[in-house]
Amino acid sequence: MEKTTMINKKREKLIDIIKSFETLMIAFSGGVDSTLLLHMACKILGNRVVAITADWPVHPRRETRQAISIARAMNVRHIVLHSEEIGADSFVLNPIERCYICKTHLFVQLKEHADRLGIGDIAHGANVDDFKEYRPGHKAADEFNIVAPLVSAGFTKADVRLLAKDQGLDLWHKPAMACLATRIPYGEPITREKLAMVESAENTIMDAGFTTCRVRHYGPVARIEVLPSEFDKMMVAAVRRHIVERLHDIGYQYVTMDLDGYVSGSMDRLLPQVEDREG
Repeated sequence: MEKTTMINKKREKLIDIIKSFETLMIAFSGGVDSTLLLHMACKILGNRVVAITADWPVHPRRETRQAISIARAMNVRHIVLHSEEIGADSFVLNPIERCYICKTHLFVQLKEHADRLGIGDIAHGANVDDFKEYRPGHKAADEFNIVAPLVSAGFTKADVRLLAKDQGLDLWHKPAMACLATRIPYGEPITREKLAMVESAENTIMDAGFTTCRVRHYGPVARIEVLPSEFDKMMVAAVRRHIVERLHDIGYQYVTMDLDGYVSGSMDRLLPQVEDREG
């Protein structure tokens, strides 16, 4: 009962925040956070909401397709930014501020579209828990005055899932997804070939029935992360053989599984080493 009361209070606060916007553009990835935000905004603001999604090589195409499908189902105006470019040279070099560089590039484009359409505010789907990890993209959001209604209303990831479920959103339990560049160690150049290898490898694993996975790219080596609860599934001979053979076909010479299991932001463990090297 106490949890329900707390969620209701946060929901009411979120509603009040959204009502304060005359018009709103939402950076929409198709994840549970931005989907809940878009859903609530559409209910409150109606046709004064625009969703915008980046379809770039660093974003998994299956995520982009799902975002397009969700926006269509919500009957909301949806802009898709198509680009075959990976990003600026400073991003391709994969420094520790990679996310900041990418988000800056994104928010510049969002601002241009918002200005052209006469939209007063731009929002993204950050939640309170996002600030517990290394996420320099939030700095870019602050610099461009991108609002975070879920943060302002005090929503944690668990809160987001609870309200999304209460609102009847089928993806309330959808695992988090990050851009494909996060699979490549800091300091290692980002290329289209590497991104394509990672995406194909992860699609192979997800299509085999795993709920969450990451394929960390180390040249000829793939380090697979899945949930510890799904380790047994990976050890089924037919499943393991299929994944290994497919990843060999993709270009990986060695296919390994991380016994730590899936860990969000696991590449950030190397940050002190990267900073020492760059310093």
